[in-house]
Amino acid sequence: MIKRPRKPNAPLLVDENQPLKSGKVRKRDPQQPELLFDPMPDRIEPCLAKLVSKAPQGDEWSYELKWDGYRLAVHVEQGRVRIITRGGHDWTHRFPGIEAAARDYVPTTMILDGEAVVLDEQGRSDFGRLQNSLGGRGGKLPAGNAILYAFDLLYLDGHDLTKMDYAARRSLLEEVVPPGREGGIRLSEEFDVDPDVLLQHACTHELEGIIAKHRDRPYRSGRAGDWLKIKCVQSDTFAIVGYEPSKAMPGAIGSLLLAGLKGADFVYVGNVGTGFTHDQARDLKKQLDKLKTSVPPVRIAGKNLVLTAPALLAEVKFRAWTHTGTLRHASFKGLREAADWAEIRRV
Repeated sequence: MIKRPRKPNAPLLVDENQPLKSGKVRKRDPQQPELLFDPMPDRIEPCLAKLVSKAPQGDEWSYELKWDGYRLAVHVEQGRVRIITRGGHDWTHRFPGIEAAARDYVPTTMILDGEAVVLDEQGRSDFGRLQNSLGGRGGKLPAGNAILYAFDLLYLDGHDLTKMDYAARRSLLEEVVPPGREGGIRLSEEFDVDPDVLLQHACTHELEGIIAKHRDRPYRSGRAGDWLKIKCVQSDTFAIVGYEPSKAMPGAIGSLLLAGLKGADFVYVGNVGTGFTHDQARDLKKQLDKLKTSVPPVRIAGKNLVLTAPALLAEVKFRAWTHTGTLRHASFKGLREAADWAEIRRV
């Protein structure tokens, strides 16, 4: 049987001046998962690299150069940027170039993990130049020439990425900070080469060393062994516990007396007498003379030594340890901030 066609419906009448109204909202199906955004954390304790003598081999490892600067987390939020140090201090005002580069990403929200550096003429990161840009230890100058080498992405547009493996985070990072990008925020390059060859090249060009990261691991705070560092020259932070006055230059130090920590106690690890300029030698004496103490934190045998409270921290590079537990061929790199107290070498 053939049905006759229905009459067409009347045209839809719409009053454009009437407000739009939604239909009745149904209750959520309890079987359907709720898709919620992760709130951006105020701070994420950084993942730290464990020092090893030899780079690991295998496809599960990723390799990068090691940068010599300040570890930072850059929080790009709605309407503002925060730059947080490893110790949890807000140093946004100290890195205006990095802050300006981060503002270009708004309205994207994210947390970048990276290293603030100042490069020399050969493109190498130079910790001493970074310290000078900041006005030295305790200085308040902004390091306008500092840039950030980003090497991890911890949060992106409402999603916490720390539970993702490193390979996935790295892929997202390269979309946010493309390889070859210049400016105040740059990508820390990943190298697909034999790590021993990469380390050899790094040492030949007088770089710090290399970093190895396990591709399959999530982002875990602390020194869990997911990230490893292999250095060309050993470098560590030590407390300054005194000085030996200079015999050749009045009003200056000749060498710094250094100590590490063993448990809660300080242990003398030797001295460092090279690496500082004449101006630094005079300035260090002025700072240390304010810290003289009659109760030194360690016992050191010697004449004409001035012992001080361990309030200043020195970053020192050295070749090796002697059999007596002191530094061999040490050279001064610069003063650390008080916020880096947790960095003091454990011996």
